[in-house]
Amino acid sequence: MVEGLMGRKIGMTQVFDEEGAAVPCTVLAVGPCVVVQRREASRDGYEAVQLGLVEPVKVKGIDKARQGHFAKANLPPTRRLKEFRLIPGGEDPAVGDRLLVSLFKAKDHVDVIGTSKGKGFQGVMKRHHFRGGAASHGSMFHRAPGSIGSSAFPSRTFRGMRMAGRMGSDRVTVKNLVVLRVDEENNLLVLRGAVPGPAGTLLAVRRSRAPIRVPKVQAPKAAAKKKE
Repeated sequence: MVEGLMGRKIGMTQVFDEEGAAVPCTVLAVGPCVVVQRREASRDGYEAVQLGLVEPVKVKGIDKARQGHFAKANLPPTRRLKEFRLIPGGEDPAVGDRLLVSLFKAKDHVDVIGTSKGKGFQGVMKRHHFRGGAASHGSMFHRAPGSIGSSAFPSRTFRGMRMAGRMGSDRVTVKNLVVLRVDEENNLLVLRGAVPGPAGTLLAVRRSRAPIRVPKVQAPKAAAKKKE
């Protein structure tokens, strides 16, 4: 069975649970995806499939190398390609098969991988959550980073020093999100919580790899025995 699918973020909304509480959630348009290539353990060293995201827009500007890649599979070209590992269970996909959002079910736990929003060049207070200097009049030290290294020793700035710079546009993985609803008719997936990126960003949704943490219920302490 394929581990995950590609999709795009539509936006955030809220749903109401059985107790009437509002639950923040994100709606994703997942799939349909088509199997373009199959990775074999005997040839490639691992089991996986290369999926192409089928989108309604017309695909243009495909180079000859990619045209030949899709011609070999006898499929129309797609703009987005991504590999997903195969996990035990379910059907074994073949080249040309279409995979839909029905791969996921309600109450499943998934990981969402995407690119976070770009914030541009930002200072240390926004980028690294520095506290800043005194806000009193005349301090002349409000949002500056402070010392970045001594003059006598080591006479340089260490690599990795937290300073102002480009913020955002990073690869982010949000783990163990719960699937609330699956709309197979419209290829929609509703997840509890937020996912990285703005509306329309490309995302990869896969089954959770990290173990699901179950809160431990502490047993009541045994009453102390009365001294005889």
